[in-house]
Amino acid sequence: MDQRIEIAREIAMSYRGVPYKWGGDDPSGFDCSGFVIEILKSVGLFPRGQDTTARGLFGRYGEVSDGNDLGNLVFYGENTGMIRHVEFCLGYGLAIGASGGGRSCVNMDTAIRLNAFIKIRPIKSRIGIIGYVDPFSGWRDND
Repeated sequence: MDQRIEIAREIAMSYRGVPYKWGGDDPSGFDCSGFVIEILKSVGLFPRGQDTTARGLFGRYGEVSDGNDLGNLVFYGENTGMIRHVEFCLGYGLAIGASGGGRSCVNMDTAIRLNAFIKIRPIKSRIGIIGYVDPFSGWRDND
């Protein structure tokens, strides 16, 4: 196994409990793509100084068919053109992600009220799985 995958898992787990923040991309608060990008940047799989949405992340990496293996990203939405959420797979049917918020979640009070934090959840507990991608299989630069 690529050692970067284990390092990425440790980084992801270290952020448990950080509040969800719409547009957030640092430890004061993350949205779903900001959280995943932070993990990927930390292991050299995403360029520093760049940002994108969940849909943009889906387009950067190749699809995989073997599902929720450790290190894969799981995408949710209505179809590939309407991807709305991304999380980092931990294996065993679990993923960690920044969720529970939305556009109105921009501060700690709202995050507490909405129970919007980085948390671990079963992947199958959410509807609308679009697919999985493996950012560790070879990053391609689509800029």
